[in-house]
Amino acid sequence: MRIQSSGISLLLSLPALFSGLGLAADAFKCDQIKAADHTFDLSGLKGAHEVSYTSENQTDNYVVSTTYVMNICDVLHSAANRDGEKCGTDKNICGFPKTHAKDNHGNETFAYPVADLVGEGEKAPLATPLKEIDDKKEGLRLKMFGGEYRAHVEGETKPAAAIIDFQCDPDRSGLEGIVSTEDVLENGDANEKEKEKDIARRAEDKSEKPDPSLQIVSFGPDKDNTYILKLDWKTRYACYDYKGGNSGNTDPSKHWGFFTWMIIILFLAIAAYLIFGSWLNYNRYGARGWDLLPHGDTLRDVPYIFQDWFRRVVNTVQGGGSRGGYSAV
Repeated sequence: MRIQSSGISLLLSLPALFSGLGLAADAFKCDQIKAADHTFDLSGLKGAHEVSYTSENQTDNYVVSTTYVMNICDVLHSAANRDGEKCGTDKNICGFPKTHAKDNHGNETFAYPVADLVGEGEKAPLATPLKEIDDKKEGLRLKMFGGEYRAHVEGETKPAAAIIDFQCDPDRSGLEGIVSTEDVLENGDANEKEKEKDIARRAEDKSEKPDPSLQIVSFGPDKDNTYILKLDWKTRYACYDYKGGNSGNTDPSKHWGFFTWMIIILFLAIAAYLIFGSWLNYNRYGARGWDLLPHGDTLRDVPYIFQDWFRRVVNTVQGGGSRGGYSAV
């Protein structure tokens, strides 16, 4: 019965294997963001970048300067630490508000996570083409969850999220006017290769732009009391005709998906046939070894059949040059 139990174990383990492969394939990758019928590649925007916003409260006589640090391709690592405040190195967007009292007394700083890219279910990142929101716009809307905002005055914690509209602008790389922070790995060593790539990307764009490519639109509570950070990011990587992107008609995953499933189904069918046939031969005939396999005699004869076929092919090729018919007397 050993054949039977091992075969069942194999079949039971296959769904878990394919399920694991599916989870790995669904993981967020900034160079393969699928939105409807298009795949966007935003890897050119990798790295930790920051953007700031200042608001003045006339009643309480203080000014709040908030700096948002973000990395849409990786977690922030040490960039999540600023001025002694920490928001979590496993986050992708962090906010660092700093309160400046007009009388130079009572200046305070705190930090809060805005969003990450590791959510599941309803909290998974959402990618939507901008044309579905506004048919006059081309690009991608990315909504990220997983943040927590603590109102500094009230001290109450609220859920936070971010909505980034990547707008198509063929003349912008997306790095114009953006301050980048040095992304340091958790082991304390600077990622020199990433820094060199970032410098090279910036060197490609020599033009001067009047305004930054990344801008803050708003930050505040939504209808469900979730604090939403809205950003506009103009970049060529959000254009449909950008060479790094793939349209739905040329997406290789669609073609490979059919053949992958065909191979999986074929493998399962062969495995089921061999397992059932071996179980039947064992229980009905008490077979052992090679006799367990269905059509075992045919499988044993395969090498000899191939050898005979190969010999015939060789004889046919070698005999093709001789002249047939009768010889002259």
